[in-house]
Amino acid sequence: MIEMSAMKSTLPTTENLMDRMPPVRGRLRQNAELGKVTWFQVGGPADILFKPEDEGDLADFLKNLPADIPVYMIGVGSNLLVRDGGVRGVVIRLGRHFAKMNTDDDKLIVGAGALDAHVARFAADAGLEGAEFLSGIPGGIGGALRMNAGAYGADVSDIFLSAIAYDRAGNRHELSLKDMGFSYRHTDIPKDWIFTQATFRLSFGDRQEILDRMADISRNREESQPVRSRTGGSTFANPSGKKAWELIDDVGGRGLTIGDAMVSDKHCNFLINKGTARAADLETLGEELRRRVFAKHDTLLRWEIVRLGEPAEKTQGNRP
Repeated sequence: MIEMSAMKSTLPTTENLMDRMPPVRGRLRQNAELGKVTWFQVGGPADILFKPEDEGDLADFLKNLPADIPVYMIGVGSNLLVRDGGVRGVVIRLGRHFAKMNTDDDKLIVGAGALDAHVARFAADAGLEGAEFLSGIPGGIGGALRMNAGAYGADVSDIFLSAIAYDRAGNRHELSLKDMGFSYRHTDIPKDWIFTQATFRLSFGDRQEILDRMADISRNREESQPVRSRTGGSTFANPSGKKAWELIDDVGGRGLTIGDAMVSDKHCNFLINKGTARAADLETLGEELRRRVFAKHDTLLRWEIVRLGEPAEKTQGNRP
């Protein structure tokens, strides 16, 4: 998923945009509601939502799409905040074809649309260890690659072998560990490239022991995180040598609310939609936490949740 600044667009209306779409074998939808596919359950529509049939369909679409039309990639919406004005241009979301998984000896080959938890379970059933941490990360493999997702002492870079991605012009790239430029919750790959597949190198282990470790991770998440709430996962990356939740707790952030947006009482690096929160409420609440932490600790928290699209007032008069 890639972040977009909140700027006013000069793109034509959705109907005119649809006229400029190249032929596809997948599915194109106008004014597609994005809030319904995000875990926060907030946000406006995408002008166009494209679900490619396969990699060839994706590549052809990118090659033939006019260069002035912006493209954004989203996964399963687990760490995504879509702004209330929605997203101008094209949003791409990968479907079932991109969720396939298979093994080759100690290598695990997975589509970028596969859920992290499903990948962890698939590896465990194959007697492969090293991917257990993925069971504790909400989201899909594409997002995990993009942000070098990690939990419980491991991250994607620890098991990464290679990946496939397509650039905005539809060119295919095979990426090595060196190409990725992994660091804490970051990769050097251009933000407009779309991951379609990853290969991880694991090791053989005892299936039951692997499953037991995953069960421990599940219990830990249940006890320490608001997993049954409308949340977007970890809101801010941990600053160097510090923990974001401790800084937020220290400035009185735990339980803070704006409308129906709330800082979780259970884990205060999680924002929650209690029911009718708007994206603006959640983002404003997050910015208030950043302001308080910076004022007291001289530390600027970096958003880990991706914020995508435009505020509602930016799109008034632009949409049909």
